[in-house]
Amino acid sequence: MLVLALGAGAALSTAVAVGYQSMAPTGQLYGRTFTGLAPGTRQIALTYDDGPNDPHTLRLLDVLATHGAHATFFFIGRYVQQRPDIAREVAKAGHVVGNHTFTHPLLTFQSETAIRRQLSACRAALEDAIGQHSDLFRPPFGGRRPAVLRIARELGLEPVMWNVTGYDWNAPPAAVIEQKVAQRIRGGDVILLHDGGHKRMGADRSQTILATDGLITCYKSQGYEFVSVRNMLAKTDAVRVGPPL
Repeated sequence: MLVLALGAGAALSTAVAVGYQSMAPTGQLYGRTFTGLAPGTRQIALTYDDGPNDPHTLRLLDVLATHGAHATFFFIGRYVQQRPDIAREVAKAGHVVGNHTFTHPLLTFQSETAIRRQLSACRAALEDAIGQHSDLFRPPFGGRRPAVLRIARELGLEPVMWNVTGYDWNAPPAAVIEQKVAQRIRGGDVILLHDGGHKRMGADRSQTILATDGLITCYKSQGYEFVSVRNMLAKTDAVRVGPPL
């Protein structure tokens, strides 16, 4: 009985670990994803999920422009179809736009056909709205399995996760968002924030905008530079987090 109990316990631990890796932002068990540069690099990448969102994406652009900061936006395809004008403004401002699927499903439990359809439909929506855009992709909720990453790369997309989050999806006060981020920053970070909400257009992201202003003000004064994920990936001397391909 003891042997059976130990075996069951080991199996449960393995299942928990495997499940965790499917959602863990820096987990590499299911394949390489980009999560930032080597610690200590004086660059930070602000990334925003679930837009475009009226009116907060445009208000966020104003904050970024004030500071001369560049960011990366992972857009939901159906929102791009609703507000292609906002998507165009983001691209026009010089920010990088990435693929966040068409309807924001948890891809871990989607069929391979559905995964391909989600990524392709979002890409088509982005191309219709802004033309040529980046090859970056972020899975909704961070959920992935080997097939998700394989299909993304077959479509020419680079999977991007994060290593710092502001836990802003429930719109806490800006000070809380800033504190959550500040606890983890060590340079070379990819920070997850949200300019929209996957459930509906019009999600209130006013606190994220305030937090963005505070974070940029604080860390620029310490000599950090706010760049896009594409800029980070282009650094030939950077050491990526995670095992090589």
